[in-house]
Parts: sequence; C-alpha cells; structure tokens
Amino acid sequence: MDTLHSFLLFVGSLISNTLASMSGGGAGLLQFPLLLFLGLPFATALATHKVASVALGLGSSFKQIRSGHINWGFNLYVSLTGMLGVIFGANIIVFIPTRYAEIALACLILGLGIYSRFKPSFGQEEKPTHRTLSGYATGTIIITSIAILNGSLTAGSGLFVTLFLVQWFGFNYKQAVAITLISVGLIWNGVGALAVYQAGADIYWSWLPILLIGSLLGGYLGAHLAQQNSNQLIKRLFETLTLLIGVKLLIGPQLLIGLG
Repeated sequence: MDTLHSFLLFVGSLISNTLASMSGGGAGLLQFPLLLFLGLPFATALATHKVASVALGLGSSFKQIRSGHINWGFNLYVSLTGMLGVIFGANIIVFIPTRYAEIALACLILGLGIYSRFKPSFGQEEKPTHRTLSGYATGTIIITSIAILNGSLTAGSGLFVTLFLVQWFGFNYKQAVAITLISVGLIWNGVGALAVYQAGADIYWSWLPILLIGSLLGGYLGAHLAQQNSNQLIKRLFETLTLLIGVKLLIGPQLLIGLG
C-alpha cells in the first residue's frame, strides 16, 4: 500500500470510529466501504473490519472506565447475553440469507431513529423502566437476537442496542452509549473477531496495524467528546447515523462494490 492509501485508510478509520464511539455504533458505515473502495473483496473487507473493530471497543472502554461512571451490572448483563448470541449467530449465519437480515435490521433502525427524531424528550433523561425479572427476560430475548445479527452485518447492531437500552430500560443517550461501547464494542466485537478468525476468514493482515491505530484513537476520542457534550447533541448525531446506516443497509453492498 502506498503512502496516500495508508493515509486515507487511517483518516477514514479515525473518523468512522470517532463518530461510532460518540453515538454508540456505526463504524462500519464508513470503514467497511472504504476497505471496498481501496480494493479488498467483500468477504475479506468484512473479516478485516470485524477484527479492527475490537480496537474501537478498547479505546472507548478505556476512556469510559477512566471516567468512573460505569454501570457494571448492565455491562455484564448485555455482555453475557450478547456473547451467547454472537457465538450462536456465528454458527448459524451461513443458513440465514444475509440480505434479508440487513433489510429487517434497516427497517428497525430507521423506524426507531425516526421515532427518536420526532420525540424531543427521548433519551434526554434517565427514566428507569422494565428493570424487573420479566423486563430482563424480554430484554435478553431481544439483545440475543441483535447479537445473532452482529457477526454478519457491517454496521447497525451497536446502534440498535443503544436504541433498545434507551427505549426499553429508560437510559439516557450518554448512559446507553457508554454501555454499548463496552459490552458491544469490546466484548461482542472481541468474540465476533475470534469467531471470524477461527472460521478461517481471509483477513488482510497488512492493513490491520493502521486500522487498529485509527480505531483505538477514534474510540478514545469519540468517548471523550461524548462525555463533554450534551445528550441533545448525542441524540442528533445518533439520529443522523441511524438514517445513514438504515439507508446503507437497504441499498446493500452491491452499490458500494460498484463504486469500488
């Protein structure tokens, strides 16, 4: 890779992971298409992106832990529930039409993003709800379902987890993003990356150092900016990314491959 491509790869990774760390997901919106644009085949780009995304979780988790405002109970709950889903999804995803999964997730993300846009108070203050045995049971089913999709999609599952934490459990956006960054960004992505590697996926190792550095720095920077800004700003950024990712998932990879 020449200097220009290396620079584009780093800048693209830094920007995408900074935005993802601020809003609770969506790094694949920019990073994955960039890998395609720079010439990687679809499957190789997906596997490489999945491994690199672990650094996003490391960077953002480090910043969140340093802040001292971590809900360890909910992080453990979402992490363990999601791990089961990621492992299960890695084993059955070959039997599920990925395109149908993308369309279903896109519709859910767009619907929830539009709902958030037209409800000004959504996610602005913590309003604890469904934190009962039955509420956690329902939450486990939904979070596990999201985690099953996590291993096969390029973007979207982290955003959906953030939305679900706000809507179902009543967290504000900052709290939901913090939980998502640790449980999904670090734990889910780590399990998913290991599953991808064990499955023998074709990972483009020579590009990983640049991607890992960009993801690590972007994760830390985005978490820092999220802590410094208001719930309202995080809400607007989140809604913008849900719109872009929802449309991207509906369009599918074909257009992106054509652009590459």
